[in-house]
Amino acid sequence: MGGFLLLPEDRVRVIVPAAKPILTVRDLCVDARTPQGRRRVLDDISFDLNAGETLCIAGESGSGKSVTSLSIMGLLPKASLQVASGSIRLGDKDLVALSNRAMRSVRGGDVAMVFQEPMTSLNPVMSIGAQLTEAIREHQGSEGGMADAIARRMLDAVHITDPARRLSQYPHELSGGMRQRVMIAMALSCRPKVLIADEPTTALDVTVQAQILKLMRELKQEFGASIILITHDMGVVAEMADRVAIMQNGRIVEQGEALSIFEKPSQTYTQELLAAVPRLGAHAGTEGPPRVSAETDVAQPVSASPILHVRNLSVTYGSPARWLFKGKPPLAAVDDVSFTLRPGETLGLVGESGSGKSTTGKAVLGLIPFTGNVVIDGRDIAGLPARQMQPVRRSAQMIFQDPYASLDPRMAVGAAIAEPLIIHGLGGRSERDDRVAELLRRVGLQPDAATRYPHEFSGGQRQRVCIARALALQPKLIVADESVAALDVSVRARVLDLMLELQETMGLAYLFISHDMAVVERMSHNVAVMRGGRIVEMGTRRAVFENPQDDYTKALMAAVPIPDPRARHFA
Repeated sequence: MGGFLLLPEDRVRVIVPAAKPILTVRDLCVDARTPQGRRRVLDDISFDLNAGETLCIAGESGSGKSVTSLSIMGLLPKASLQVASGSIRLGDKDLVALSNRAMRSVRGGDVAMVFQEPMTSLNPVMSIGAQLTEAIREHQGSEGGMADAIARRMLDAVHITDPARRLSQYPHELSGGMRQRVMIAMALSCRPKVLIADEPTTALDVTVQAQILKLMRELKQEFGASIILITHDMGVVAEMADRVAIMQNGRIVEQGEALSIFEKPSQTYTQELLAAVPRLGAHAGTEGPPRVSAETDVAQPVSASPILHVRNLSVTYGSPARWLFKGKPPLAAVDDVSFTLRPGETLGLVGESGSGKSTTGKAVLGLIPFTGNVVIDGRDIAGLPARQMQPVRRSAQMIFQDPYASLDPRMAVGAAIAEPLIIHGLGGRSERDDRVAELLRRVGLQPDAATRYPHEFSGGQRQRVCIARALALQPKLIVADESVAALDVSVRARVLDLMLELQETMGLAYLFISHDMAVVERMSHNVAVMRGGRIVEMGTRRAVFENPQDDYTKALMAAVPIPDPRARHFA
């Protein structure tokens, strides 16, 4: 029963009591077990999730976002993390107090989760249908043909074509976007009250990301689920959130309505997060990347003589039939690609997954077989044997997307940085140690970091180590393949500034491969857009971003999430 409030204008308004939150987290604290004793990783976390609402939890890596979600799901690794105090109430149930058996009926039935990396979340030896029906049988009691029918309907609901055929396929046979759709279908198959999505679009291309976000909004309305969306992408937050909670160092430092957070953030940390977001169009009217170096008054000029000259580059995958094996039909992953790159210049290579970007980058460095001509620093590498490629490696290096996978976990980072110097026989022990210390300082790390191992660094620090390793041989060309895709927005901004500073002071040329259009706009002098293994548009940064000619380029730019809740692509 509503109450009555007499307004100054003598109007009467009925006040409806607020609906009870579907999920309530109060004073949640989580401790980690360490050799030095207990360490608090979540400290007094409190928030509500209302019915039909999307709550975005944002912050940098290590802020506690994922630990919060795992606490709700009851999936904290007991050997290292445990809830110290607080409550998590789903209706009348306190999830913290439930036994493992009781929690199993809640997990997947009442609360479901979509994890960041679907390839590691799906069982590679089970078909898609077997994994979908397993959850349906467990929580709905449906068997046989009924479970199969529900699985087909769920794949259809997430807009996967030919769902009956997909049920018999395995995860490796699907694209990244389709695997993420399968994860969403699995999570929603039992119509949970709460759906937790932990960085569900981080590894996806901008167009696929837009499709997944739109899909989640549609399914929220269709299935009536409330969503907790965990992300470090403030563009995604602006696109999806009704309310926002900002986390830092295990605490919620600010929360409120999405529009209020974006337009009037009260905390310095929130302001810094928003300021670090790359915005498409922020560099309109300028010809090149912004100046960031304080070491030189004038940026290194772009040389007229190319450091990289690529002509008619093609890469074909496939295998001929041998004995009892049928082989695979040839597939043109890269088809007749040509471009040049000069010292001090960045060519941004953009496109969706499968467009041929990374294959082009690997072929340019001779890491995979190719046809055509690739000339690095005056030397044609086509057909060169591995031994003769070694001198070329001094001129051209690569930075990969995943810094943790790029570093040997058993090797101290100082040894990893020094390894190219040893391979090429450069300097004695003391000279190499001095060079490693200099490189670490150059990328913003202390020289004593040389004795530490990769797992002791954050993601951004590991990427700095990989940059230092790439610089060890003083190359003229660096191929950066999605080198900041996995980094938080503020860490990404610092790494991009570092790369620009190194370019300005050392005259480096970058082949900068990315699917993030705003990042490419910030970094590039020239841009090439790839689709289906071919370059469909190429020109100066200003020409491509301010006056795109190809419909595909326009679609890529239109799909970029804008960090402004007023400018959502869909309501």
